[in-house]
Amino acid sequence: MRSQIEATAALHPRLNSSQNARHSPIKGVVLQSADLDHVVGLLLLRELQPLNVYATAPVLRILRERNSMFGMVNRVPNQIAWHTIVPGAEFELMEGEGPSGLRCEAVGLSCRYPAYAKEASGVSAAPEAVVGVQVSASVKTLAFFPAVAQWDNALLERLRSADVVLIDGTFWSDDELIRVQGGGQTAREMGHLPVGGPGGMLECFDGVTRPRKIFVHINNTNPMLDERSAEHRAVLAAGWEIAEDGWEFEV
Repeated sequence: MRSQIEATAALHPRLNSSQNARHSPIKGVVLQSADLDHVVGLLLLRELQPLNVYATAPVLRILRERNSMFGMVNRVPNQIAWHTIVPGAEFELMEGEGPSGLRCEAVGLSCRYPAYAKEASGVSAAPEAVVGVQVSASVKTLAFFPAVAQWDNALLERLRSADVVLIDGTFWSDDELIRVQGGGQTAREMGHLPVGGPGGMLECFDGVTRPRKIFVHINNTNPMLDERSAEHRAVLAAGWEIAEDGWEFEV
């Protein structure tokens, strides 16, 4: 996260007479799960600038009640404004204490908690462990779903209505890590539909042309990252894009 901030001018501090050296244009964070990739960045944003953090109730419990390391973001009053989000209920993202003009809705995807939190997640059986988010401004909508464990028509219709879809491209095949490492879990067991194969992302989105479709959250074992590969060509032929670091686009 540090390198991403340093490489992106829009995320650099913008100082004026009323701001100190710890100013940051980053005003809030929406946590989509308690996975380390999603939450460790909070520890790099702990310099006491006001921050809004949005997450489902079980994820907030994991961070605030069951993990002493995240006490670093609770050292002083109002260091972080914590907001509980509920899948299916729209909420507005705040910019400091005022509205940002961005509306957001969380979509429950999975009851699967990360290994370090399995005993601390609480008793909820609702799909609150992993959520996708739809962010809207005016009439435009961006859908961000970096982990998709299963597929149904309701999810397809939701994504079809978006203008841009950023979605789970973690693994190409279900047994990818097993073949690379000689053991372990399948992609589906880890909460990720593979891109290729029966029931994979390409098949699920077959014939869907309206949103701009971009794969994100791609593991380094995924052969579609190789521009010379058949998998890479198959993704492009199906009308998809493969995200790269530093991309900027307008919705």
